[in-house]
Amino acid sequence: MSRPRRPQITIAQEVVAHLEALVEGASARMPALADRLLEELSRARILPAARVPADIAGIGSRVTWRDETTGREQTATLVWPEEADIEAGRASVLTPIGVALLGLKVGTRFHWETRAGESRELTVLAVTQPDAAVATAQTPAAH
Repeated sequence: MSRPRRPQITIAQEVVAHLEALVEGASARMPALADRLLEELSRARILPAARVPADIAGIGSRVTWRDETTGREQTATLVWPEEADIEAGRASVLTPIGVALLGLKVGTRFHWETRAGESRELTVLAVTQPDAAVATAQTPAAH
């Protein structure tokens, strides 16, 4: 069976170096996840943060998605590993769901494998950008 086509992803140029450093640091501890993040980075469309559309999931974005198998909706903010706290709704970009959501646009449906090895289809329902990131990523004339 062929692997489903992966959706296009867009990542802010300003976070690429930090993501690459995460890959390097995680390669010994979590080689499969590090490889997956590196693979995503290699196929991503890289844009300056000011040009990344607001409906794209990035670091600091609050993302809501639905598991199409169960109908369950979940929301989390995508964060750097040191800021992660799943109880507080902050998912590390260096987790399977973090890698899967990074760079996706609202409305995107994608295949995802759980830690238990189950294949699921998820849909991105909403992406909300933090006010501070929007303020620094846009000039006043852009409003």
